Amino acid sequence: MTRRTIALLLGLGGALGAQVPVAAEPPAVDPLAAAPRLDALVARKTSELAPVVERYASDRAALERRYDAPGSPAQRARMRAHHAAWRTRLRELDFGALSPEGKADWVLLDSHLQYQLALLDRAEAQRAEAAPWLPFADRLLALQDARRELRDLDPAAAARTLAQVARTVDSLRAALEGAPAPAVPRPSRTVANRAAEQVDLVRGAVRSWYRFHDGFDPQFTWWNRQPYARLDSSLVRYARTLRERVVGIPGPIAQQLSAAGAGPGSSNDGPIVGDPVGEAGLAADLRHAMIPYTPQELVAIAEKEYAFSLSELKKAARELGVGDDWKRAVEMVKETWVAPGKQPPLIRDMAREAERWFAARDLVTIPPLATEDWRMEMLSPERQRVSPFFLGGDLILVSYPTDAMTDEEKAMSLRGNNPHFSRAVVHHELNPGHHLQQFAQERSNRHRRLFATPFWNEGQALYWEMVLWDAGFHRDPKDRVGALVWRMHRSARIVFSLNFHLGRMTPEQAVQFLVDTVGFERANAEGEVRRSFNGSYPPIYQAAYMLGGLQLRALHAEIVGAGKMTDRQFHDAVLDGGAMPIAMIRARLLGLPIPREGLPPWRFAERIPAPKPFGR
Repeated sequence: MTRRTIALLLGLGGALGAQVPVAAEPPAVDPLAAAPRLDALVARKTSELAPVVERYASDRAALERRYDAPGSPAQRARMRAHHAAWRTRLRELDFGALSPEGKADWVLLDSHLQYQLALLDRAEAQRAEAAPWLPFADRLLALQDARRELRDLDPAAAARTLAQVARTVDSLRAALEGAPAPAVPRPSRTVANRAAEQVDLVRGAVRSWYRFHDGFDPQFTWWNRQPYARLDSSLVRYARTLRERVVGIPGPIAQQLSAAGAGPGSSNDGPIVGDPVGEAGLAADLRHAMIPYTPQELVAIAEKEYAFSLSELKKAARELGVGDDWKRAVEMVKETWVAPGKQPPLIRDMAREAERWFAARDLVTIPPLATEDWRMEMLSPERQRVSPFFLGGDLILVSYPTDAMTDEEKAMSLRGNNPHFSRAVVHHELNPGHHLQQFAQERSNRHRRLFATPFWNEGQALYWEMVLWDAGFHRDPKDRVGALVWRMHRSARIVFSLNFHLGRMTPEQAVQFLVDTVGFERANAEGEVRRSFNGSYPPIYQAAYMLGGLQLRALHAEIVGAGKMTDRQFHDAVLDGGAMPIAMIRARLLGLPIPREGLPPWRFAERIPAPKPFGR
């Protein structure tokens, strides 16, 4: 850390080159303009399958509430039967009699059901890998299932079950600790991490079961208080041993995680492990998203996009007087942060700037209420470990240093959230990005939220970044550096996330890859990779930003470039139709046939217009 950085962190210096924004007046609100024309809403036609999709989603939610023992035999069997039964019912409909919108929903729902069954198969395979270290899981989960089925309980028999399982858990823990040697091969870090997370979930289910009976049934409490306490302690110790001895999480952190029983995606410290799904898993995910490319082909697309961004970044570096040394240019930009406390007004003014820019060019409808209703909050230090940059939607969640951070953490956050990085993506998070998407989803074709895909929401937000680049929104070379770093980042996401799930890149290599190819601060790169692999996001989520944006870019050229729609008509139609794979949006907007067996492959990469170099 430089002396100048330390000085600012101690409150002895000012921001290095960044202007503190002046107060901005909120946009004027016309209540009548904010209320929609009701005749347009009355006349709007929707898919005749909307009630079908809504009923499926409601029934599924009801079953998920009812079967709340995570991964229990009863839950797995009931959810599999549910999805299969709905596929049977769906085939009873006369597909040929449906409208184009109804056919779209039929295919989307059938694809969703097939994917849910594929995910259950994937979970079974993962469960089988961890089974030697979780032989007690089904037996304990069955207790919660029996409670939900309102079966009569034998308190003495339940106590024997708890005691027997506690002995099994203790023997497994002792084997991992080396006394005696384990009867089965020691699990890999990935399997051990998965097993520890499942122990957390099982422990939570047993806790729910115990609390239901405890005190309300004196016989139950008399028999089970001590066996339950012992089992609970054994599960905590076992989860800690898995995390500490096999996964490699430091002891105090392993103990904290295991005691909390937080489950998957809970660790913001220690090694990044992840759970690769392999080529077959990626193929299933891509098929569901209607992406007709192999992971290797997608990596090649990403590398081509990265090459463009790198070329443009070197141009900006030359304008900044550092030749082709783009990393030095990125460092210059990182040193332009605003002082602590000044980031919220900066984000506010950038958001308003983007809204004015889009309103002046008639590119998309941003209703008055959508400029009025978004809010701002600050991210906690804990969340910043996995979300080092701000997030958006109905809230803009600002990532910036707090007094609880170390000097190194403060410096990383300041540099990673500098004004030029931020200006490039505020509109991604708010309008016309995630906030407008969520606004539209709540008001049009709400049933299609079931078919949400990151290629639609993240891809659409990234697409707007491409629109702004092509329009010359970023004139200042530092602003262009900020925009290009993000663009390179999205290309890098495709490369590191797909290669990780193919088993070709470790999390540590992914962190270094971001540092080397994008110029991220190491802490920010670690947060990015941790978020990608901690179970919070599906395997292809990180690839969907750039790929979804490229799909929309290709579709825009095919429709608007051919004079079939105006910009505003196209962008409004994408939002109005609801969330779904971009290939289905294409079929709807172009009036293409929608076969019952699904859409033919759309090789969008061959149709993507070349990005515009700056100055042309």
